[in-house]
Amino acid sequence: MIAAFAIVAASAVYLAGCAGSGGSPASQLASPPGAATENTSAANAPIGGKVGAKVALLLPLYAKGQHAAVANGMKQAAELALFENNQSGFRLLVKDTKGTAEGARAAATAAAADGTELVIGPLFSNSVKAASSVLRPAGIPIIAFSNNRQVAGSGTYLMSFLVSEEVERVIGYAAARGRTQFTALIPDDDYGKIVEHVFRATVQRAGGIVVGLERYPPGTGGILEPARKLFESIEVAKENGVIVDTLFIPGGPELLSIIAPSIKHAKLDTTTIKLLGTGAWDYPNIGREKVYVGGWFPSTDPRSWRSFSEKFAKANGNAPPRIASLAHNAVTIAIQLATSNPKGQRYTAANLTRAAGFGGVDGALRFTSGGLPQRGLAVLEVQKFANQVIDAAPRTFSGPVARQAPAQPLQFALTPQPN
Repeated sequence: MIAAFAIVAASAVYLAGCAGSGGSPASQLASPPGAATENTSAANAPIGGKVGAKVALLLPLYAKGQHAAVANGMKQAAELALFENNQSGFRLLVKDTKGTAEGARAAATAAAADGTELVIGPLFSNSVKAASSVLRPAGIPIIAFSNNRQVAGSGTYLMSFLVSEEVERVIGYAAARGRTQFTALIPDDDYGKIVEHVFRATVQRAGGIVVGLERYPPGTGGILEPARKLFESIEVAKENGVIVDTLFIPGGPELLSIIAPSIKHAKLDTTTIKLLGTGAWDYPNIGREKVYVGGWFPSTDPRSWRSFSEKFAKANGNAPPRIASLAHNAVTIAIQLATSNPKGQRYTAANLTRAAGFGGVDGALRFTSGGLPQRGLAVLEVQKFANQVIDAAPRTFSGPVARQAPAQPLQFALTPQPN
């Protein structure tokens, strides 16, 4: 699976491991609630009221390691969405994928046999592929949680965050604020290739120039020498009359802590050279490193997540894993479409890709015909104690849904709205 394309550091770390081992730390969560019925495990028990719209939720509830804890948190978020929307005719059939492709295929087969109209999940890209092989021939669409854009399309829609949108948002914002001379420090891996492609394309569209770009080997061990070369090139450019005004560093807490001393040592003036990042910058205490104060990065509106977290904790007695919002939003979308459309017309491609999109914990969202998400992102500025929203996330979409193939970066118009 391609490296994580998540907007929040905790999400990025977790989703990066969604094809294999590892996971995001999560508080201890209870086993999935739900009274067992005949020939139905607790994990597969339906949630909801009378027979109406049937939607299946596929998660690795009993997978090994931390995946199960995160999956249970997502299930709890789905239950919260049901409670908030209070649709007694909506049924959510929860099925365990065991965190494997074989388990996902079996869960998808059971969901189809149950008369499911829509499947939400699975979480891992190999599980999404396996579920799709069963559900696509049956004409049952999927809203999946994988961040691997290669599994999108042909009735599979991704709820995850894509780095292409993050890069376009923050680079476009910087360019709109008069920044024209760009530099970047980018990992030399699949993730970095996508980041670099979108970075260069966005700078070019904005009329800017990529003055310098250095790639570093995967991980953080080999970053210091490429960083030194890039910082030297910034000084050489200055001597030649080219004043670099941006430095783009897509990376999370570990990388930023390693590179901060090099930025200080190079005596880069970060009041002149604006530091830019991706959603992986959205972690507590980034402002403790003085060099990052004033830097810009894309994210969702933190107020919405904070409100959701408080409701989740009140209902469940524990904090939600960061990607729990994806499950909450997916179930909310499913309920909205079930409420406004008759059976057989609820989850059509036209409804799922409607131009107006949907709202949710993570802001405005709509799907392309290729199954990719389009999101409205805010731009935040790093502060010493609390990051500040400096450009609000668009709340509505304007224009038709983009129709790019899954391998292409997204381009779409959003209408900004005031706070």
